[in-house]
Amino acid sequence: MVDLLAVLVPVDCVCCETEDAVLCGSCARRVRQLCREPFRAELESPALVDLNGTTKVGVVAAGPYRDELARCLLSFKNQGQWRLAAVLAPCLSAAVDAAIGGRPGYCLIPVPSSGKAYRRRGFSPVHLLLFFIRMRRMLPLCPVMDVLGKSREPATFVGAREAALQLAAKLVDDATGHAPVDHGGGGQKGLGRGERARRVRGSMRVRPGRAHELAGRKCILVDDVLTTGATLAEAARAVTAAGGVVCGAVVLAATRPPAYASGASSGDTGSVIKTQSKNKWLKDE
Repeated sequence: MVDLLAVLVPVDCVCCETEDAVLCGSCARRVRQLCREPFRAELESPALVDLNGTTKVGVVAAGPYRDELARCLLSFKNQGQWRLAAVLAPCLSAAVDAAIGGRPGYCLIPVPSSGKAYRRRGFSPVHLLLFFIRMRRMLPLCPVMDVLGKSREPATFVGAREAALQLAAKLVDDATGHAPVDHGGGGQKGLGRGERARRVRGSMRVRPGRAHELAGRKCILVDDVLTTGATLAEAARAVTAAGGVVCGAVVLAATRPPAYASGASSGDTGSVIKTQSKNKWLKDE
C-alpha cells in the first residue's frame, strides 16, 4: 500500500527532498531536536513589552523559527502539507505542557486566521494542530475554546477590470518564468512593528454569545509563529475585554529567539522556561 501510494501521489521531503516521504526520518528528528527545549520568547517581541521592560503577555515557544522547523511550518501553512501536523502537533503540545507544568484549570484559545488566509489555505494552521492534539489526547487537562474571531475583514470583491489585469499579469509571469512574490495574501510577513500593530488593532473579538464562557477562566493563547507580538497582544486584549484571564501564550516557533534558545543543552525544560523575565510566567490573578 505504501508503494502504491508513492506511485499515485508522489511526495518529497519538504526539507531535503528525499523521495516518498513528506518529511523524512532524519528531518523529523531534526524538527524534534529544535523543539526539545521550549523557551521564553516574549522579551524579543516589542509589542509584548512595556516601556519599563515589563512583559504584557508571557510567551513560551516550542522552537526557533529556522532550519527544518521553519521549512516545515512554511510547507504546512502555505503548501497544503497538512500531514506535517503529525510532527508539529507534538512539539506544540510539549510547549503547552512545559508552560502549564501539568496543572489543570487552563483552557487553550486559538488565535484565528484572517478570512482571506483561510480561503487561500483551506484550513486554519493553529486549529488543525489543536485538532491533532485533541484527537491524540496529548493535553487532556486543557480544553480548547474556539471563541475568538475577526471583527472586520477587508473587502475581497475584485472588479472585472482588476481581475482581467491580474489574469494577464499571471499569464505573462508564467510565459516568462518570473513567478510573482507571494506576500501571504495580505499577511504580516515583512511588515514592521508599527504597521503590524496598526493592522491588527481592534481586529479581534470574542464571538457573540460566547463571552460568558470566558468569564473568570484562565486562558492560554495559542498561535503558530511569534514575530513582533502584535497579533498575540490583540488576542489578549479581546479575551481580557470579554472577562477571560490571559495567563500567557504558547507558539510553535519564534522568529527572534533569545541567544540561549539555540544553544541551550540542558535537558531541564523548566530551567529554560523561567529565564529572563520580570514577570511570573503564569499569572493566577
